[in-house]
Amino acid sequence: MGSVGESDKYLLNRHKESHFTAGEIVRDIIIGVSDGLTVPFALAAGLSGANASSSIILTAGIAEVAAGAISMGLGGYLAAKSEADHYARELQREQEEIDTIPDTEAAEVAEILAEYGVEPHEYGPVVNALRKNPKAWLDFMMKFELGLEKPDPKRPLQSAFTIAVSYVLGGLVPLLPYMFIPVAQKAVVASVIVTILALLIFGFAKGYFTGSKPVWSALQTALIGAIASAAAFGMAKAVQG
Repeated sequence: MGSVGESDKYLLNRHKESHFTAGEIVRDIIIGVSDGLTVPFALAAGLSGANASSSIILTAGIAEVAAGAISMGLGGYLAAKSEADHYARELQREQEEIDTIPDTEAAEVAEILAEYGVEPHEYGPVVNALRKNPKAWLDFMMKFELGLEKPDPKRPLQSAFTIAVSYVLGGLVPLLPYMFIPVAQKAVVASVIVTILALLIFGFAKGYFTGSKPVWSALQTALIGAIASAAAFGMAKAVQG
């Protein structure tokens, strides 16, 4: 296939794209922090409702954070690994189809281009050019027929690490008051204040980076966390009663 012309290169160099490209990392951070803030928060509130001491709540909370980080990290690793395995299987299948039924695959290229409004006399040279470049042909079919992008081989470990660390950082927030306030009934009030504030800040940042309404995202995130902790606190009181 032909290379980009000099005039095109000049225009591309002048125009620098400013798209946000760290979507996967942000998604992992959102998953880790949101669960890290909410689950230990609800656990601590529930134990406070059962009149447990701050030391017990702190011990149980840290144990939950450790277990949750491992579990969430493993889940992120397996999810990313599954995506990579799926891509590899489809890549092999598509390569076999290009090798065994090239005319059918070429017809599929023509069909894809036609869906974009490209006329037969326009996409004919493109189809022929791709047939002369098997690697580009395979890449075209993966992207435009199957909608699959080649995954980063580092993605599974990166996802596991990001989610686990985010979970730990989020999970420590509601537990901080119990480290300094020995009376659980007082610590839970401080925990609620600190965690709701953290949820508001996190929700705002999440909305900002994901393109949602930041204020609405902040309120929604804080509300979910508040409902979870209130439910845990109320259930503990009900069981105790």
